[in-house]
Amino acid sequence: MTSYDVDYVDDGNWYDEDDEEFEGSDERAERAALDAQNEHLPRLQKALAHAGVASRRACETLITSGRVTVNDEVVFEMGSRIDPEVDVVRVDGVIVQMDTTKRYFVLNKPRGVVSTMSDENGRPDLREFTDPVGERLYNVGRLDTDTSGLLILTNDGDLAHKLAHPSFGVQKTYIAKVRGRVTPAVIQQLRDGVELKDGPIHADSAKILPGGTSKSHSLVEVTLHSGRNRIVRRMLAEVGHPVEELVRRQFGPLNLGTQRVGELRELSAGERGALLSAAAAGGTQAAPAGGEKPPAGSKGGKSPANGKGRKKQITAGRPGDGKGAKGMRGIAARGNPHTR
Repeated sequence: MTSYDVDYVDDGNWYDEDDEEFEGSDERAERAALDAQNEHLPRLQKALAHAGVASRRACETLITSGRVTVNDEVVFEMGSRIDPEVDVVRVDGVIVQMDTTKRYFVLNKPRGVVSTMSDENGRPDLREFTDPVGERLYNVGRLDTDTSGLLILTNDGDLAHKLAHPSFGVQKTYIAKVRGRVTPAVIQQLRDGVELKDGPIHADSAKILPGGTSKSHSLVEVTLHSGRNRIVRRMLAEVGHPVEELVRRQFGPLNLGTQRVGELRELSAGERGALLSAAAAGGTQAAPAGGEKPPAGSKGGKSPANGKGRKKQITAGRPGDGKGAKGMRGIAARGNPHTR
């Protein structure tokens, strides 16, 4: 979990004896009646702080700035109560995971490790990396045994099932070391599409990586949203460049960055929000031009959330960082007199 510089340390208790009263007798009486009915539920600003978004004071600024929604409705009132098990809370459009028992990890899976928690043939499996966590984790989809790179692990079974389903259509980016010298014509062929035994497929983008080309080998980056088995290897073999090494660098809004092979790290609050938001939107990929049907719930690349234009890519900043979850504390901190 990412650590924050905060002026408030959450003690894990939802409730606050010092919550401010509301001015006006009628409003205060109405609020008191509502509070009595929902007194078991946490107040919004404290729930956000408990979820690791920011300090409670900074969360109050986010609310009064109109940057927090509950079930797609902007909430300005500080004393609003929410049900963390039912309500969908977003900061700047990015979902906040209110259930702090849910955990999400990225593993840079080494080659030779099978993407399962137990292998009947005795090959190295994911337990080597998950056992230290101390709870049951699910892998989101699979990587081939001879493929390394980004693999998501979580105890959120519902999310794991959703992200792994073929209809999710999330973009994935791979770097492949292939035999032979790849030409721009081959890259264009990958973009235009190739015909495989199980149907046509095209890359969303493809390019030759500088410095990786020799007489015998090339480095190619391929981005696509298909979940078909061994699809990158089959595509590149079809255009005459069999893969010798393959690494998945990106899955939706998540990127390996400088993470070492074999390293397991827990997602930051922003990465969790980006992943949950991508799942709620059905992925970040616009409808493809051909070869594959668009993900369920999408129409011609329009966002199901607002129906206007191409889906906005969700980034992995922390919730509260501003539009698209970029750069968190700025506005909240500037509006918080306690941090001046």
